Amino acid sequence: MGVFGLTCAMVTWHVGQVSISAPPDHADDRLLRANPERFGVRIVDDRIFVENVDVAAIAEAVDTPCYVYGAAFVRSQFRGLREALAGRPALICYAVKANSSQAILRLLAGEGAGADIVSGGELERALAAGFAPRVIVFSGVGKRDEEIDAAIDADIRAIHAESIEELERIAARARARGTVARVALRVNPDIDPDTHPYLATGLRETKFGIAMRDALAVADRVIAEPALRLVGLACHIGSQIMDAAPFLAALGRVRELIAALQERTELQYIDLGGGLGIPYGVDEPRVDVKTFGAELVRALADLDLELVLEPGRYLVGNAGVLLTRVVNGKESGGKSFVIVDAAMNDLIRPALYEAYHAIVPATLPSAETPRIRADVVGPVCECGDFFARDREMAPPASGELLVVLSAGAYGMTMASNYNSRPLAPEVLVGGDAFAVTRPRRSVAELIAEEVLPAWLVNGG
Repeated sequence: MGVFGLTCAMVTWHVGQVSISAPPDHADDRLLRANPERFGVRIVDDRIFVENVDVAAIAEAVDTPCYVYGAAFVRSQFRGLREALAGRPALICYAVKANSSQAILRLLAGEGAGADIVSGGELERALAAGFAPRVIVFSGVGKRDEEIDAAIDADIRAIHAESIEELERIAARARARGTVARVALRVNPDIDPDTHPYLATGLRETKFGIAMRDALAVADRVIAEPALRLVGLACHIGSQIMDAAPFLAALGRVRELIAALQERTELQYIDLGGGLGIPYGVDEPRVDVKTFGAELVRALADLDLELVLEPGRYLVGNAGVLLTRVVNGKESGGKSFVIVDAAMNDLIRPALYEAYHAIVPATLPSAETPRIRADVVGPVCECGDFFARDREMAPPASGELLVVLSAGAYGMTMASNYNSRPLAPEVLVGGDAFAVTRPRRSVAELIAEEVLPAWLVNGG
């Protein structure tokens, strides 16, 4: 019996406001059968596995909601990109903001990745996970003085500066320490990557980078400053990019600047940023990484510079799933709702970007199973608390386990304790074993973090 009190014995029928029909070709669960490996999962006897572990066993042991990551998928993505760039010196700096789990970071550090960080906290995480300082680059538009100090003291590869004002602050912090800070200029090439507006960081009207028209003058000031050493040039044009064309366009925009800088100083690298995308819809294509790498290698053949890339979601996005159970169904206002125990505090991307995440039952229905159209929503008191709208799916039963795909990037790192909901635990799978790498905390632990002023405790 489904959450709507309906059996699935008929092909098409209407009861109240519920409409059930034969499955369309674009249903997530039906399409997943053709390409499960693209989403870091396997299908064994209609059940979803991450590597050799049934996700139902993880949910039973850990409870829901919870995040599950597959180590083999992360390694495969990294190694594939590294091989694609083998034609030239290259450093792949993982964008820590995508997923800052210590287990994921240690895994990638062990593979030889560098780290792209955007905060002092991420610097601490990267160092704790074993990344060597010289493979860490520090991006971001709002670095605090103590974050700059920490980066200088750690002797990281470079601080990527985004304005003349920031460069002046970096120079002052370096002078105070009697040292020289390595910096790269992040320029804004004004490239439209044709992605979501919130993800387009390379347009001139965004907060990111130094305008191209100002870059050479800024570079000259850096070269003249004894407390700074210019070692690179960087740009980042956006996210969820599926081919090399926008990267090549950005490179074309900065080539003249590179040539001018090489006449003035010895540059070590060109950082073309991150942004490589992944399929979220089950029928979407994925990046042809071999072609991507070959095109970049060819375009950079005449430049005696190391290539730095900063992929994040490409490495981990489809390595992770979010497990959630159905609480119950609901009919209201002519719509069907499937209410689950995960919420926008666990995975905010649909609420923030209206992002699409495929959602499938942990045990896949047959191709002939009728479907409903429903919104998949969480229990938080916000209209934005949804994971899917008007989604074709088999009618789920209360307590049924659902799998939200493509949840390995910008899931846990953007999660919160909104509504006093403890953060979901994280689980790493390796072969036929799994381990909880971040336990679920209790509400009591959240309360214990808070400190009441004495005057309030004493009734003053």
